[in-house]
Amino acid sequence: VQLQASGGGLVQVGDSLRLSCAASEGTFSSYTVAWFRQAPGKEREFVGTVARGHTYYDDSVKGRFTFSRDNAKNSVYLQMNNLKPEDTAIYYCGAGWPIISEMRRTSGYRYWGQGTQVTVSS
Repeated sequence: VQLQASGGGLVQVGDSLRLSCAASEGTFSSYTVAWFRQAPGKEREFVGTVARGHTYYDDSVKGRFTFSRDNAKNSVYLQMNNLKPEDTAIYYCGAGWPIISEMRRTSGYRYWGQGTQVTVSS
């Protein structure tokens, strides 16, 4: 499956952005899709996902970011509110079939989009 992430941009502290990740194939609903992000000089880190009816977020984004998906449109979204400078990163969507212990690890996802840059200026 091919993933296309979009919606990034340059915003100010406290602003909002909505990222989208569109998949190329019709079996999208069978995948767990997650958002990760990678800041310069850092490893790719988990942001959030919905899997098996449960929503998972990194503590750093809880209460500010909301993950959603629309299987009919083969898409997932990440609504990001109250953005902070530390949210600056390239945001990636990944798709796969991770077990619970792999949910927050890049190794749990087989397919990746190209990423979209989010820059939060203070």
